[in-house]
Amino acid sequence: MEEKSSVAKWEGKVSTTVTKASANEIWSLFIDFFNFHNWFPNMSTCYGVHGVNGEVGGVRYCAGFSLPTEDGSAEQNCSWSKERLVAVDRNKMSMSYEMVDCNVGFKSYLSTLKVVGGGDEGCVIEWLFAVDPVEGLTYDYLLQKYQDGLDQTAKKMEDSFVQKKAVQ
Repeated sequence: MEEKSSVAKWEGKVSTTVTKASANEIWSLFIDFFNFHNWFPNMSTCYGVHGVNGEVGGVRYCAGFSLPTEDGSAEQNCSWSKERLVAVDRNKMSMSYEMVDCNVGFKSYLSTLKVVGGGDEGCVIEWLFAVDPVEGLTYDYLLQKYQDGLDQTAKKMEDSFVQKKAVQ
């Protein structure tokens, strides 16, 4: 994955607002790095393959059907990646991870997730990415996939806390 490219990276940022869960509650789910399949749409599995969950150096294996594989088919083939946590700032509720191997065509990939906001209720989740262009995908398609994925993830996370609070 450390291959250099002369083509400019695709860089983007998407965000979504959560109103029924605190920043700390949402952060606790993101930093559970090895269990992201519980929240991300179309991800059927995610588990640790190296290191400590939520700690720099931890590597997770993720698989699902959210992106087409290198052969171009999203329906028949499962897309997968191995991702390494490269930075964590618990005070700023920020984490960065890189893709170290995959079957979806990424040659270089770095994402940062941030949970921003305060108070007992509400926060903004930001997802920043920098990737080399991927053959067969467009920047706009990828940006929309990030936005849709983040919106669905945030809703699922938020709903889990609403349900917990209703039971208490």
